[in-house]
Amino acid sequence: MKKILLVFVCAIFFTGAFAQNQDSVPKNVKTGWNFGLLPVVSYNSDLGFQYGVLTNFYNYGDGSTFPKYKHSIYAEVSRYTKGSGIYRLFYDSEFLIPKIRLTADLSYLPDQALDFFGFNGYDAVYNPDFKNDTSADYRTRMYYKHQRNILRFKIDFQGGTGVKNLNWVLGYNFMDIEIGSVPIDKLNEGKDSAEMLPAVNSLYDDYLDWGIISPREATGGIHNSVKAGLVYDSRDNEPCPMKGIWSEVVLFNSFSKDFTFGKFAATHRQYFTIIPEDLSFAYRVGYQGIVYGEAPFYLLPYMIYSYMPSSTVDGLGGSKSVRGMIRNRTVGTGMAFANFEFRYKFARFRFIGQNWYAALNPFLDGGIVVQKVHINKTGIPNTVDQSQYFSDDAETFHWTYGCGLHLSMNENFVIAADIGLPVNKADGKMGVYIGMNWLF
Repeated sequence: MKKILLVFVCAIFFTGAFAQNQDSVPKNVKTGWNFGLLPVVSYNSDLGFQYGVLTNFYNYGDGSTFPKYKHSIYAEVSRYTKGSGIYRLFYDSEFLIPKIRLTADLSYLPDQALDFFGFNGYDAVYNPDFKNDTSADYRTRMYYKHQRNILRFKIDFQGGTGVKNLNWVLGYNFMDIEIGSVPIDKLNEGKDSAEMLPAVNSLYDDYLDWGIISPREATGGIHNSVKAGLVYDSRDNEPCPMKGIWSEVVLFNSFSKDFTFGKFAATHRQYFTIIPEDLSFAYRVGYQGIVYGEAPFYLLPYMIYSYMPSSTVDGLGGSKSVRGMIRNRTVGTGMAFANFEFRYKFARFRFIGQNWYAALNPFLDGGIVVQKVHINKTGIPNTVDQSQYFSDDAETFHWTYGCGLHLSMNENFVIAADIGLPVNKADGKMGVYIGMNWLF
């Protein structure tokens, strides 16, 4: 696909307007309200210009808990000129309800061109020529895309069990999900005839025609979900730990008109100090899979955690799971993944009255489908060359590698930029991600 992607990111920080000045507060400890503002602008030839803003407010109270905040309010409004976007409000606090951590999220997440490559990783053949408009095999630049709009509200609670560092987790999640074909007519508005997207099937449309995607899951649905789990957390610092463990097991139970299923997630994260305050090694390993019932195809990539501050968690592939692999490249009934990275805080400084550090993080990521989706191929016409779509028993570990640069204010507000490269070209070319927070 001929694609122009220009990313211009600048950070403007307005701080201190709400801060308290107290002589009794130690130097460099933050008090009161502080916030950071991050404008982002990008352009995509099919989706149009993206524009918007991210902001995060932190309240440190009298500074006695610094660098831990007492309240965090995150807001994001960003969109493409042709319809896709993120509209989100997120709240996090361990102090609103005594001894209970409360996180709440209200989001509307329209996506006119969500990545979709089929199921079971390498068993699903990815042919970039299908979306390359200079290739003889070109079909449409949107061939590996479909539309998905999500209206979501979720609220999670976490509290102590009486055992040191061991917490319980309870949560509720409401999602109204709309699924459909890419709105070609809308995306073609204002294009020259040579640049227009052809009105042909995408992979999603082909799967629907062949019966691989059933009519009852083809257009989405309303899902009410509850989750319960246990978390062991001995980290010394939440935004970027230098030592400790963060491990969890979570059971996610989802109910809708047509589907009832349970997904089990187990994730282990561990952090090691190599050079105090400056260099650490961190890794994360995890498994997520359906343990009962049947999930619609569009919820198979939905990743489950006890706590996740990002707006969407699709995987495997992309900024929040396997960096450098195209989003949703590896989707199955059960998936395992791993991330390994060094974190080197090579500079610390004071700027505009705030505490900063800059850090590099070379990384190695990977993932694999360990429980495959059953694919019924009986509805595929004999005229279709199935080798262009399916390669049985081809799935193996997907590996990527890369490096990132992080800039942090007051140990909490973190601007993250990562570049990842896949080892296998069947996982894409390169991923560039600019956003917020460390991966884990």
